[in-house]
Amino acid sequence: MLPGEDRAARRVLLVCLAAGATTLLDQAVLNIAVPSLRHSLGADAADVQWIVAGYSLAFGLALVPGGSLGDLHGRKRLFLAGMAVFLLAGVVAATGGGPGTVIGARLVQGAAAGLVNSQVIGTIQDVFHGLDRGRALGLYAVTAGVAAALGPPLGGALVAGYGAGTGWRYCLLLSAPCALVTLTLATRWLPPPRRTARDSRLDVTGLGLACACTLTVMVPFIRTPGSGGAALLWAAGACALAGTFVAQQRLRVRRGRVPLVHPALASSRPYLLGTAVAMAQFGSSIAASLVLTVFLQDGLGLSALMTAAVSLPSAVAMGVSSALAWRLVRRIGVRTVSVGLVSGICAALAGAVAVLFVPAAALPIVLAATQALSGAAGGLAVSPNQTQVLQHAPAEAAGVGGGVLQMAQRIAAAVCLSAVSAVYLHTASGTTAVGGGPRTAYALASCVCAGLLAAALVPARLRRAAVPPRPSRPGVPTANGPGPRHDRRREDRSPQER
Repeated sequence: MLPGEDRAARRVLLVCLAAGATTLLDQAVLNIAVPSLRHSLGADAADVQWIVAGYSLAFGLALVPGGSLGDLHGRKRLFLAGMAVFLLAGVVAATGGGPGTVIGARLVQGAAAGLVNSQVIGTIQDVFHGLDRGRALGLYAVTAGVAAALGPPLGGALVAGYGAGTGWRYCLLLSAPCALVTLTLATRWLPPPRRTARDSRLDVTGLGLACACTLTVMVPFIRTPGSGGAALLWAAGACALAGTFVAQQRLRVRRGRVPLVHPALASSRPYLLGTAVAMAQFGSSIAASLVLTVFLQDGLGLSALMTAAVSLPSAVAMGVSSALAWRLVRRIGVRTVSVGLVSGICAALAGAVAVLFVPAAALPIVLAATQALSGAAGGLAVSPNQTQVLQHAPAEAAGVGGGVLQMAQRIAAAVCLSAVSAVYLHTASGTTAVGGGPRTAYALASCVCAGLLAAALVPARLRRAAVPPRPSRPGVPTANGPGPRHDRRREDRSPQER
């Protein structure tokens, strides 16, 4: 049963879930078609890197300004405009005749997806309150995670069915009917636009600094590797821009103006720590999925369809564990996230051991089992963590709070995709001290992904200490476990709304 006080609220949630699934499925489904896309277009490594990671780059850049604009001017028009551009850019990318066209269309499509998703988070926070808000945010996180996990199986089926020459085009077109349905439903069911922020003036300076800082962080990881000196220059530039942005935001607050990032977000330890957990978990899962796809096709010589079959258990397990995660939350509270992270570490390490010792004939079956464990772990970690993080976003900054969280995840995705794939490619080519070969490369890359999840355990445990437990009464779930049965909708409103 969907959360919501009435039928209209449940319809709004369906639109939000459809938008999240559409935009995240579009990125995930393309990963498995990368080899065929590269050969069909005659693209070099840098072109492919921009096609895959450029989507995340534009997605991340659009999230914070999209959330801020939605808070200031209402969400429905921005949602509709973003989804329409997303649909058109997807068609252009699918019919593109050269790498340049596809790269440009993917950048536009990523920006449109970022605009849409920032409105989704804000709309959920506007429409739902109390326990219903937690359930709605959890369903959004689950839908996005399952869509990302379903991408490789669907992409493999399309490449196998239509051939390597055109299969990648159908992968890019897969989101078109989904976007069209979402656009139609949003026109009818989304609530009329209304402002949730009190100040109608957008922080243009802060917006420019945030975009420039994000760009300088992400670009070095999606460009052709250069010298160490160039990397240091990019890092120094990112640090300088980040310091300038922080100073500018504080100055704006002292002058009584509304900053781009609401002060409550920067001062909330649970929000910051939960965002750190989301970054490490999301980056690890995205990188692990891409490396698995490359290993199965290039390392083991499996077809795209067989690769899809190995990836499918992850999607199924994630859907099941996500549906059951809230039962565990009722018992142990936010420790559920730590359980999911530990399970993910075990899955990554099990995959590393398997590729080193299991014969090639049985390896796909064993890796499918580790993927099932990985998907189950993701279901336990993603939804409870995101719900806990967004509970600390104030109502007047709902869109920005969700935008900052997703932007952080997209930055982590770009960084981890570049770093982990570089570990795999260099090890597979035999240019590292640990030896060479696809099996060794996959094992090492899996260990790196396990290390990222282990790093996420630190902020997860710190957040448990930062969030005080609420008075409990058996049988009623809260963000920290069982809690009192009462209506929290008044607590979730701003003082002006009470």
